[in-house]
Amino acid sequence: MISIPTVTLADGVSFPEVGFGTYGLRGDDGTDAIVSAVQAGYRLLDSAVNYENEGEVGEAVRRSGLDRDELIVTTKIPGRDHGYDEARRSAHESLDRLGLDRIDLYLIHWPNPSVDKYVDTWRAMIDLRAEGLVRSIGVSNFTEAMLDRLHGETGVMPVVNQVELHPYFPQASLRAYHATHGIRTESWSPLARRSELLSEPVIGDLATELGISPTQVVLRWHVQVGATPIPKSAHAGRQRENADVFGFTLTDDQVAAISALERGRLWGGDPNTHEEM
Repeated sequence: MISIPTVTLADGVSFPEVGFGTYGLRGDDGTDAIVSAVQAGYRLLDSAVNYENEGEVGEAVRRSGLDRDELIVTTKIPGRDHGYDEARRSAHESLDRLGLDRIDLYLIHWPNPSVDKYVDTWRAMIDLRAEGLVRSIGVSNFTEAMLDRLHGETGVMPVVNQVELHPYFPQASLRAYHATHGIRTESWSPLARRSELLSEPVIGDLATELGISPTQVVLRWHVQVGATPIPKSAHAGRQRENADVFGFTLTDDQVAAISALERGRLWGGDPNTHEEM
């Protein structure tokens, strides 16, 4: 089993430096894959209403045999549930599907700016946290201006912002903002899926030099730029490989060389224009 180090979120919660993505993992096979990930050492499980697998995640938690407090279960409010009352209802529905008595990390999945209810949604999440139904609260796909608005109107800053992040889209400015404001960066699509990232010469050369896989090079890059990647795999061997990125380090020059692959956003478009994810 891989031991994954943690960092401390602004609210005091210990947060793994690598998590496990569950998008697309459904049914009995999905539950089995999530249990396998927990057995490999993952303690952060990322789900969402829109993934339609909260039931599988909850079942995997129960089957894991671990103390409940050892796992951080994430789910997300979909765009259609924005608003104070709607968000509270959505949280209770997620808890019912998960079969758990609390959500460890609750995120707004997408800001839905044209609807302009994300501040009301955030107020509901603050209250859910106060009631003990949610432990940590954060967002996904939020810009710096949106984060400023949340803090300005409620006095509460998210502890996590989950965003598209990979060497093609390293988000240096946003990461710097997060570091200044005590927000942990979490990376979705950390391997720039359906792209040629893992075939880039700089990645391949480093993998050969270090005796590791290209995937491990990229995931280690995430760790060293201060982000928590959430790779997904249904295969036990790859799950272990993805978590096994703490026995080596990249030099500053190597991190910079990987960051120099920057091209821009590959997925999801602009959160100022997209209505739901």
